[in-house]
Amino acid sequence: MIQSLIRLPICILTGMVQAQTSGSATTFGAASTAQQNTSETPDDACWETVNRVVYPLHDADQTMPLYAVNWHPAYFDPSVFDERENLYSANPNGMTRSELARLIAQGRRTASEEPHGFAVDSRNTVTLAAGTHLSCCTYFNAFPAGYWRYWTRVSNVRFSAWTSGKGTVTVFRSTARGLAAPVQSFSIDTKHGDGGTQRVEALLSLKGMLDGGFYWFDARADEDASLTVGGAVWQVPACDRRTPQPGTVSVAITTFNRPSYCLDQLRAIAGEPELRVRLDTVYCTDQGTDLVCNQDGFAAAADDLGGQLTYLQQANLGGSGGFSRGMFETVKAGRSDYTLLLDDDAISEPESILRAVQFADYAARPVLVGGGMFHIDHRTVLHVQGERFDPRSMWMYPSRGAEFNHDFRSEPLSDSPALHSVKFSDFNGWWFCLIPTETMRAIGLGLPAFIKFDDIEYGVRAKKHGFPTVSLPGVAVWHMGWHDKDPARSWEEYFQVRNRWVCALLHYPNAGKASVFRMLYEEANLGLRMLYSGMALSQMALADVLKGPAYFVDSLPSKLGEVRKARSGFADSTTFTSPLDLPEPGDHAERDWAPQSARDVTKQGMKAVFAALRSRVDGSKDEAPQVAVPARFSIWPSFIGVRSALVTSADGDSVAWFRRDSKLYRRNMRVCFGLACKLARNWKRLSREYHEYGVASMDTWEHIFKEAE
Repeated sequence: MIQSLIRLPICILTGMVQAQTSGSATTFGAASTAQQNTSETPDDACWETVNRVVYPLHDADQTMPLYAVNWHPAYFDPSVFDERENLYSANPNGMTRSELARLIAQGRRTASEEPHGFAVDSRNTVTLAAGTHLSCCTYFNAFPAGYWRYWTRVSNVRFSAWTSGKGTVTVFRSTARGLAAPVQSFSIDTKHGDGGTQRVEALLSLKGMLDGGFYWFDARADEDASLTVGGAVWQVPACDRRTPQPGTVSVAITTFNRPSYCLDQLRAIAGEPELRVRLDTVYCTDQGTDLVCNQDGFAAAADDLGGQLTYLQQANLGGSGGFSRGMFETVKAGRSDYTLLLDDDAISEPESILRAVQFADYAARPVLVGGGMFHIDHRTVLHVQGERFDPRSMWMYPSRGAEFNHDFRSEPLSDSPALHSVKFSDFNGWWFCLIPTETMRAIGLGLPAFIKFDDIEYGVRAKKHGFPTVSLPGVAVWHMGWHDKDPARSWEEYFQVRNRWVCALLHYPNAGKASVFRMLYEEANLGLRMLYSGMALSQMALADVLKGPAYFVDSLPSKLGEVRKARSGFADSTTFTSPLDLPEPGDHAERDWAPQSARDVTKQGMKAVFAALRSRVDGSKDEAPQVAVPARFSIWPSFIGVRSALVTSADGDSVAWFRRDSKLYRRNMRVCFGLACKLARNWKRLSREYHEYGVASMDTWEHIFKEAE
């Protein structure tokens, strides 16, 4: 019965419920803009809820600033009025950028520094204590109006909520500059209401929001009474939907020996009835030996999902093989409008999935909808919201105007004007990415890369074929950050290097000569860090790229074993569980390099490379490590002048005794130079061959899956 009601259009459901008496509304100067063109949306229009205002029921102490904050005066940034304020840099001598940022943040008053003046009653309801003031200008609860204005045909949005108690509810609007103004305010006093509740409703225009801007509401309880706000939603006219019917989604999860994480994902999906209405199938592709199906609780989760779970087992083809299997099955089944790629170890905000699907439904043309990634060990820090791929460096960066690692606890959305503008992305990480089925039919599946660069390449490929990526604010997961990983110190280095240049060959056929420097730069960097195993894997990767697309595809099931073998036997790849198993180092390193300009860092790096090429240092005869280097300082400046070092792994669980070998460094650089030049000479031919082969086609993946059985 519940599911059948959920399937009904929102306008029918609204008609089934008698509306409560609306609070008296105060309209501000901006309201005339906000309520323009209301005639475009008839009174009897069918409205669909696309963003529910939600609150955390678990881990609220860690995540609340992403949902609701105590109201506070917004931090003022002069640059919102005049960008010329940013022509001049602040460069205090002796300070890093992070130190300067912390100093500035310490001078701010933030919403998170005081105890919350409100209590979460349920997933959709909050109560403010007397005299307190709440703001929903937050990551998950501010409506991303600019994105809806730019990417959809929607011109109006409706806000509604029910209230109880005494106080005010005010709807705010921001511009792309981050400037905010009240739009409409409602006086709440349920002593005069019907049944103890009062309904508030505002019809708002998206006019003037092409470049960005949000809508949100603030609530303030009177000094002598509490105020409850519940059921707050943001709705759009269903007639503006691109598709005649709401779209359905299949979820593709791939896992390798992380059965408990994967089981948690299945349980989370099973427990969301609104999502289940839109769900076709969960394709759970298990590529491990510690199987999800053998876990306690799997049978119950499978029963809950019923026919909406398809459990698959296959050989370990990496993340790309697991995700592509879900994509492959979705296309073959022909029932779902979208496939959501979701990491098995990510913690999802379930509302994100619904928001992504509904935004894709309303997009004026098919788009990929991506989600942000918050750090799982610092829950309010947004690692990234959408990324771009720079063809000059063949590397990824945050979308223009964005940044890595924004902490909403210290810098709320109201104090972050740069985040109010629409950001444009080349791709989104596959920790959360919604892909239309028609996109997969048109351009194929993921690159058979095993791991690394499959998400980047797919986003770039999709964009070139007219399927852009929209990384939508309010859509995100929590995931393990990259600070505990260092691909250069693992077998992952092979796949990162190989797949990076395969991606470049596929999309930049004239980049050959310009790429030689990048290849040599990366190799030289590894050598300065004494990562000779990484240098060997890098050379192996470049040699394999030269072998062409057939080898790239056919080697997928077996390459990991070859890579692991090639990495063994080096000093930097020989690890120990405890530093006490090795001689005591002579010293313990701390950061001893001074902040410099990017140009000066480059100059210093080039000097270090030339010095290393001339060096005759051999650390193999050291009886003890010269210095111990913690993982966070394991970058090339820490190793200048060092013969050998005891270096902690990125995950903090082992150490390795790195030893300088200048002779091996020179030999490796010569080999890399030869491979880079050969790749540059054959670049256009290889680019054509990788294109013509169809490395990511349905047929290619069907061949891979059959061979791996």
